[in-house]
Amino acid sequence: MLLISWLTPSHFVMLGLQIVFAIAHSGGAALRPRAEKYIGPRLYRVLFALVSLPLAVILIIYFFGHRYDGLQLWQVQGVPGVREFVWLLSAISFLFLYPATFNLLEIAAIQKPQVHLYETGIIRITRHPQMVGQIIWCVAHTLWLGTTFTLVTSIGLVLHHLFGVWHGDRRLSDRYGEAFEIAKQRTSIIPFKAIIDGRQSIKWQEFLRPSYLGVVIFIALLWLSHPLLLEATSKIRWEI
Repeated sequence: MLLISWLTPSHFVMLGLQIVFAIAHSGGAALRPRAEKYIGPRLYRVLFALVSLPLAVILIIYFFGHRYDGLQLWQVQGVPGVREFVWLLSAISFLFLYPATFNLLEIAAIQKPQVHLYETGIIRITRHPQMVGQIIWCVAHTLWLGTTFTLVTSIGLVLHHLFGVWHGDRRLSDRYGEAFEIAKQRTSIIPFKAIIDGRQSIKWQEFLRPSYLGVVIFIALLWLSHPLLLEATSKIRWEI
């Protein structure tokens, strides 16, 4: 019994929260074509956000509150250079998580939200930048915290995004058919593979987008506000 005393209920709560989020997020994405026919793209986007965003916030707050739960597998926070390395990885992860191929006005439903078939910008590096960004983020935070709770959280997040790779490709294939298959042949899931193979080449001018400037500003603000964020979330009391 002592061998599993570190396996706190929070491990299972986090997995449960991730499953709920995955069902809501991926399920909502799967329902998009049918939902837009009945309620329109803008209302669908608003409803999708009203479901997904609160669940994401709950996940983030719960993670902050329980990140040191469980067994401490390693401790590298005092090792010189690790902190800077983790911040660098985290910054890179956000550049993938929030790629400039997204139209910010569509995300906010100011413009009519549409499904796009992109081959530019960060899609030249990887066809699924959010999956790559999530893996980088998980590696950085698991390295820094070194707890079983963080490891379980990271495994759940990575599995969800790997499912998203298959699910996203299937939805694009259903919508665009042969056009997506051609785009698929010119891009790669593994970062830089299509560039190494000669199927793609980086065009840096495509990264000069207002949304990337927004991501850079967001990273800077996150770095400055991180201590306050941790302090604020630590005051939230969870029953489990």
